[in-house]
Amino acid sequence: MPLLILAPMYNVTDSVFRQMISYLSPPDLYMTEFVNVDGLQSRGRTKLLPFLYQEPSSIPLIAQIWGTNPENYYQTAKELASRNFAGIDINMGCPDKTVIKNNNCSALIKPANRPKALEIIRATQEGAGQLPVSVKTRLGFNEIDLTWHQFLLEQNLDMLTIHGRTTRQKSLTPADYGCIGLIKQLANNLKVETKIIGNGDIVSRDQALALCSKYSWDGAMIGRGIFANPLAFSKTKNWSDVKTLDRLKLYYRHLELFQQTYKESERSFQPLKKFMKVYLTNFNQASNLRLQIAQSQTAAEAKTILKDCMETI
Repeated sequence: MPLLILAPMYNVTDSVFRQMISYLSPPDLYMTEFVNVDGLQSRGRTKLLPFLYQEPSSIPLIAQIWGTNPENYYQTAKELASRNFAGIDINMGCPDKTVIKNNNCSALIKPANRPKALEIIRATQEGAGQLPVSVKTRLGFNEIDLTWHQFLLEQNLDMLTIHGRTTRQKSLTPADYGCIGLIKQLANNLKVETKIIGNGDIVSRDQALALCSKYSWDGAMIGRGIFANPLAFSKTKNWSDVKTLDRLKLYYRHLELFQQTYKESERSFQPLKKFMKVYLTNFNQASNLRLQIAQSQTAAEAKTILKDCMETI
């Protein structure tokens, strides 16, 4: 059976969101938000540690990391190996301009940066010991470049996730699922056991499984599609069938979990406002309620607003 994975998304897939998705319909595997190894090995590490918070769960959790210094990858991997993570994933796909400018993440796709990519992979594998190490990347930098994927497949990775676009394309063009299928064929030709995971514009379990079947992927990863369909991993439930009051109760639960999970000032409340479009849509008071929540400053304040609204529905 193909693996179904929730994609790592910064200020989205934290412990609280993972708890919510587990409550609604869990995937086979989670990843943390991506965390910078250079920050973790600095005096600022305490601010980053909450991004690696591990909730009690039967769903395996992989820590995703990124950064510049191979030594910091090594030290971070050693630390992660001592905790109950299911693996370590290296972000080599983020298309953010600032990140690329510093030759991080998807900048490592460029041929000139591959020696550094190799050093990072080796350092992470050495630090990880027996813990599986994987990479998440793209089809290429400016254009599709299968030499990059062959290079990665030669590094004894446990899993390789490919977003079906180049760095240059960001998310502006349709994902090329067929090209990810070619990378799976390449893995077969090289006789490696690296699992190939497809990613990009996947919004449901049925779509994910159909793509895995058509292109022989070992699994699929759902990212932004989870916003439109929090029940994306469900076999039987549809988000469109969830009633307004139940959606409000779910948002209330989300805010309550935030308060229970993090100590005061450990994580900012502001990112929770982006979930308004998930829960607060398609009913008469929706736009006014979203405006009130947008003006709130704490989870407690937002909960009060929601509670008042629920009493009128």
